[in-house]
Amino acid sequence: MTQFKPGSSGNPRGRKPGTTTKAGKLRDGIAKDLPEILATLTGLAKSGDVSAARLLLDRALPPLRSVAAPVPVPLGADLTQATGAVLAALAAGSIGTDQASDLASVLSALARVRETVELENRIAALESKR
Repeated sequence: MTQFKPGSSGNPRGRKPGTTTKAGKLRDGIAKDLPEILATLTGLAKSGDVSAARLLLDRALPPLRSVAAPVPVPLGADLTQATGAVLAALAAGSIGTDQASDLASVLSALARVRETVELENRIAALESKR
């Protein structure tokens, strides 16, 4: 026999108002000293402490993301040409492996869509001959 009935909460009213967790108590304790902590970290970073500088920068600035230039990819009937254009751009160093991988995934999805449409057309043609 199970302790709780399926579909019903073991605590239907939820946490009582005013209840604090350990993490909440820790945040409250740190919040009181936060200006002093930040000033100390900033002072350490300015004096050359790389760990302090890294901690501040990691929290204050979003990580940099690579931004690659657009790659012209011919999306005509021949996916081989499009794949060749991606590989040529990768070999030339104008795009990185991450962008080449993303483009290859898109081309692969496009190939699957084309295969599905072609199969549907063949099935329709066969059914119309009956």
